[in-house]
Amino acid sequence: MRQDEIWDDEAAQRYDTPGTGMFAAEVLKPVVARLAELAGDGRALEFAIGTGRVAIPLAARGVPVTGIELSRPMVARLRQKADEAALPVVIGDMATTRAPGEFSLVYLVYNTISNLLTQAEQVQCFRNAAAHLTTGGRFAIELMVPQLRALAPGRDATVSASAPGYIGVDTYDVVNQLLVSHHFAFGDDRGARVFRSPHRYIWPAELDLMGKLAGFELESRRADWPGAELTADSTSHVSVYRLVA
Repeated sequence: MRQDEIWDDEAAQRYDTPGTGMFAAEVLKPVVARLAELAGDGRALEFAIGTGRVAIPLAARGVPVTGIELSRPMVARLRQKADEAALPVVIGDMATTRAPGEFSLVYLVYNTISNLLTQAEQVQCFRNAAAHLTTGGRFAIELMVPQLRALAPGRDATVSASAPGYIGVDTYDVVNQLLVSHHFAFGDDRGARVFRSPHRYIWPAELDLMGKLAGFELESRRADWPGAELTADSTSHVSVYRLVA
């Protein structure tokens, strides 16, 4: 299933959860603060800008933000909150689409680089980021750490999260380095709503090699946006690459 088919009108309408989940102030505040620090006095470009969850508060901090987004329904949702003059968006994929101008920061949040389902596309995403940056510019990526240790012998699925009315299950194809996230939302009846998204997971060392191929060097890697130390038990990381060539 293509990404533009996954992020359709229904998904765009469900995506925003103001004040809760990914949109909670305590989640967004450290993300925006760190990105504003990385952008400095320059412009920022968000790959897969979505509905503007991060871009809108970052622009409110005074950072000029442009976006690239494949899903027109997601952009339509963004346009209910910010117009083209305030937050320009180019329609296209993050591996090949160019936005006008140069930037001091390109960023990808919440595992989005894993939506590219081949290694070649992920490498091209790094190269596309480099093509947008001034020398010394930074590429910031928030990405999950693959949780293969959670797989029991002979099993290919894990429960990623559970809460009242919700359960998440990840299924793995470890040969091809792919996983599908299955999200089940249910009420008191016997029915459930299912949303699925495919990903190609990337090990941190592989991500660093992709960066080197595009002229980047790893500048920092932490477990989260507030800057916690990365450990063997971390489930995600925020990696910042600097363009050196």
